[in-house]
Amino acid sequence: MASSMDVERGSHDRHGGATSNAAAADDETDINKWLPITSSRSARWWYSAFHNVTAVVGAGVLGLPYAMSELGWGPGVTALVLSWVITLYTLWQMVEMHEPEGEGTGRRLDRYHELGQYAFGEKMGLYVVVPQQLMVQVGVNIVYMVTGGTSLKKFVETVCPTCKPLRRTYFIMIFGSVHFVLSHLPNFNSIAFISLAAAVMSLAYSSIAWVASAHKGVHAGVSYAPRSSTTAGRVFQFFSGLGDVAFAYAGHNVVLEIQASIPSTPKTPSKKPMMKGVWVAYAVVLLCYFPVAIVGYWVYGNSVEDNILVSLQKPAWLIAAANMFVVIHVIGSYQVFAMPLFDTVEGWLVRSMHFKPTTLLRFLTRTTYVALTMLVACTFPFFGGLLGFFGGFAFAPTSYFLPCIIWLKIKKPKILSWTWIINVGCIVLGVGLMTVAPIGALRQIVLQAKDYKFYS
Repeated sequence: MASSMDVERGSHDRHGGATSNAAAADDETDINKWLPITSSRSARWWYSAFHNVTAVVGAGVLGLPYAMSELGWGPGVTALVLSWVITLYTLWQMVEMHEPEGEGTGRRLDRYHELGQYAFGEKMGLYVVVPQQLMVQVGVNIVYMVTGGTSLKKFVETVCPTCKPLRRTYFIMIFGSVHFVLSHLPNFNSIAFISLAAAVMSLAYSSIAWVASAHKGVHAGVSYAPRSSTTAGRVFQFFSGLGDVAFAYAGHNVVLEIQASIPSTPKTPSKKPMMKGVWVAYAVVLLCYFPVAIVGYWVYGNSVEDNILVSLQKPAWLIAAANMFVVIHVIGSYQVFAMPLFDTVEGWLVRSMHFKPTTLLRFLTRTTYVALTMLVACTFPFFGGLLGFFGGFAFAPTSYFLPCIIWLKIKKPKILSWTWIINVGCIVLGVGLMTVAPIGALRQIVLQAKDYKFYS
């Protein structure tokens, strides 16, 4: 028989364990209140619309006419249509899986890696999702640094053609300096108006790009023949073009984080307002992507630049306005993609490295990140090659087929059912895209780098 001392000790241990668990839960609650993704859940459906438009309709739209020139009419239009349908489907899947155990009352998977952990386990989920998501977020921010600097340079040169020309490096640094301020906004809701401005600008500059091109009419001597004269060159360019198209659909990497900012109740689960925002975003995608891609290629053919606004020269005031719209848009897009990354890094520093959740930690983390992305953008400003490389290598998994794999894992549809067939088909196409697109883009980067001088 246990002694009274043993019973007392066991009782003390149980109470101590309960106290410890309660303290750990309180600490986790405090951390979530500090982290940018979970600190506020007061967003409305139109916040979702702003953020999704800003995330999905990115600078990749400017490279779509160039992608068409690499793919050709038939494959190019097919790639655009398939990408729109597949990524809308996979985005819907992620919104549906945000609350897998019950709508409005169950567990919420507020981050992409949490969805991965729910499907594959605590450790494996991190290994599967985090590297890919980080590549997308960092890759997008680097490309947007390049885009912002390039468009700012074009704006200044258009407004003041007699001014002394400056290196693109300086314009990237000017663009990056804005983010040294904006990156310290605390959470998604705090950047809502920046995101709204970015969403409006994306529609504005896309409209300018295709309307101005259509107004100029088809160039004399326009050719729709392949850009390369060799078979190998045409194959590699085709691969790179697929990556350019994939880059244009990037919203999946932040969709759960956006949905996390929306309140959820049994009567109005978060997926309802979130899907309203998604439908608005994909309607804007339809209005932006297809006219820009098709009209831009129709007007310029295989002579189009990898940024359609560079191909446009007149009227000067309209081109200047379009480039400034791009600058404003990518300012917002940078923040939308950076916020989940800040959440990941700050959460790791606090939970695993045991730093205190302070303003100083947040300041140092975000300032360092902005500086690093700006440095890489200044060093490797290959806009077209970067689109294709990141589009194929990182965007294809997270946008085209990883949601389908997770859906099969969680929902377990019957084999050979329509749901199973559709998801497996998306997986096959996505894996193929991930395999071939980076090959063509890497070749393009190598070719562009031959005559490049660092920080020119």
